[in-house]
Amino acid sequence: QVQLVESGGGLVQPGGSLRLSCVASQSDFSIIVMGWYHQAPGKQRELVATITRSGATNYADSVKGRFTISRDNAKNTVYLQMNSLKPDDTAVYYCNAVGVEGIYRRTFWGQGTQVTVSS
Repeated sequence: QVQLVESGGGLVQPGGSLRLSCVASQSDFSIIVMGWYHQAPGKQRELVATITRSGATNYADSVKGRFTISRDNAKNTVYLQMNSLKPDDTAVYYCNAVGVEGIYRRTFWGQGTQVTVSS
């Protein structure tokens, strides 16, 4: 099992910034991809950004140019720097990790952290 613990959410005004962090616990699984998803009230959970162990990134079109995902493999930590925040970014943000152990591949989720963008 991999436990993911998020931090850094909160209330911010439009145009402001927040930085989310997610630490993955040590386990027998080798984490190959980490990322962030968000879920707004009444909507499905959606991809925000992902990053592979080698540093390849992928972003949702809605956050390109505003959000930056980064990763510290030594600390098993992924970050999401969110700039120029908009009210539409308001959602619960979930950390995600894909891990492999031998022939097994599993997906893990954090408990979520609330981000609210409002004046």
